Amino acid sequence: MTQRNRQIEGATPDAPVHGARVSGGVLSLSGRLLIENIAGLSRETGEARAIDLSEVSHMDTAGAWYVVDLQRRMADGDDAADVTIRGADEAQQQLLETVRRNMPAGDAATIPRRTLADRVEALGRKTVATGRAAVELTEFLGQVMAALGRVVIHPSRLRLTSLVHHMQEVGWNAIPIVALMSFLIGVVLAFQGSVQLRQFGAEVFVVDLIAIAVLRELGILLTSIVVAGRSGSAYTAAIGSMKMREEVDAMRTLGLDPIDILVVPRVLALILMLPVLGLISDVAGLVGGAMMSWIELGVSPAVFQSRLVSNTDVWHFLVGMIKAPFFALIIGIIGSYEGLKVGGNAESLGRLTSTSVVLSIFMVIVADALFSVVFALIGI
Repeated sequence: MTQRNRQIEGATPDAPVHGARVSGGVLSLSGRLLIENIAGLSRETGEARAIDLSEVSHMDTAGAWYVVDLQRRMADGDDAADVTIRGADEAQQQLLETVRRNMPAGDAATIPRRTLADRVEALGRKTVATGRAAVELTEFLGQVMAALGRVVIHPSRLRLTSLVHHMQEVGWNAIPIVALMSFLIGVVLAFQGSVQLRQFGAEVFVVDLIAIAVLRELGILLTSIVVAGRSGSAYTAAIGSMKMREEVDAMRTLGLDPIDILVVPRVLALILMLPVLGLISDVAGLVGGAMMSWIELGVSPAVFQSRLVSNTDVWHFLVGMIKAPFFALIIGIIGSYEGLKVGGNAESLGRLTSTSVVLSIFMVIVADALFSVVFALIGI
């Protein structure tokens, strides 16, 4: 074994780094080409067309990358094979060849500027993808409704323990945040309404404003948005995690329907608990509005109650309660559907969880707008 080979294997003390020098068209490298040393070496190659490694004592992967990069710089667009590397022993040659095979082909191609036709094509593709997703979601809705129908016909198919657990998670555990949010909304409505109505001496009508806004729209709408962000995302994350761990595939292998086991209890829990949360939201909103009306306008709780009962149609309350099951169905279906679409990586789980929340809130607002139009047309 030669003295230089013994140095490469580490049998001798560390050699100093002598760097690189160009002489007679040859770039001679010397010393130790290691990751901690190559940063200080020059990358100027001059007119050299060959690289001499006979004085290199140590070389690691970073050093091999440095040599291959110098070879490409010398080629300057020509075939890099025209620039010779000499003086390398067998181990160094193998390392250089391994690094060369794994080097990127070159600078990334410049991304061409998008034309109007490209933008129209991208818009068309997104439109088609959205249409396909809508069809798939409608199909999934049909499957869930069929599963709910089977549960109604055969109640023994219902997983009662799972249902009660999800009712607690969706309903009971959400009461504090829903009640606090609605209370503050009532306070804001009373305060802002009083500022505007005081200009016309109609402060007492703030009761009608609060009652109609909270009972008919804001109570159930804001509750649904909170539930979509809280429970809809939890549905997607939980089912998506099971999909990542292949538990859903294992269910199908055992002859179990994931919709019956995972989706139906969650959707049914939402359908049962969202009206309850809506009722709590309405009460909290009215309490907040009554408190601020008393503080800001001097409308006593007794006056607030009597005007609320005498001037507020019961249909304002029923409109909100009618919306609740439909909003619950939207949130449950979208949350479960996105969860079952999760792939085998964490990136898809995070992306689809965000998609679930955004899509649920958007569809709830769209449904609320449609309900408003329908109720206005029938005079409710």
